[in-house]
Amino acid sequence: METLQIKDKKFAVSIPEAEIRRQVKRVAEEINRDLCGRKPLFLAILNGSFIFAADLMREITLESQISFVKLASYAGMSSTGEVADMIGLDADIEGRDVVVVEDIVDSGLTMQHVMEMLRARNPRSLAVCTLLVKPENLKVDVDIRYRCFEIPNDFIVGYGLDYDGFGRNTRDIYTVVE
Repeated sequence: METLQIKDKKFAVSIPEAEIRRQVKRVAEEINRDLCGRKPLFLAILNGSFIFAADLMREITLESQISFVKLASYAGMSSTGEVADMIGLDADIEGRDVVVVEDIVDSGLTMQHVMEMLRARNPRSLAVCTLLVKPENLKVDVDIRYRCFEIPNDFIVGYGLDYDGFGRNTRDIYTVVE
């Protein structure tokens, strides 16, 4: 079992790169089919989704655009699910098909708020595409149309996800080892 040490924690591979690539390709094929004939805007949420968004876009065959936003939360670094603003959303999404690209949907609270903020801008359609979702941890009902993996409520790193800023650059996804 391949392990990785980041700061004070040890992690073991839980999803290898080959499986990630297969699932990203599968989800991209679903999006290509569902939005055929349209010109969607992919809205990737930084920082965690940047690797997933890049790999996803390589598999998208539609005429499309991508933009990146960062979320500002009321409590700074803690995950409260209360988003104050989306920094960097300068595209006019009125009448557009928008696909929100996220690395992980945990409680669903942040994504719920993001979707409300985007709906207020009158897109034609709005969908969530996430690499990972923790169904056991969802606190609200969020329509996640495209998902690569459902995972347990474990702490993970890699493939864009981090532990205190470290570990984003791995090709595999790792789970903390107790």
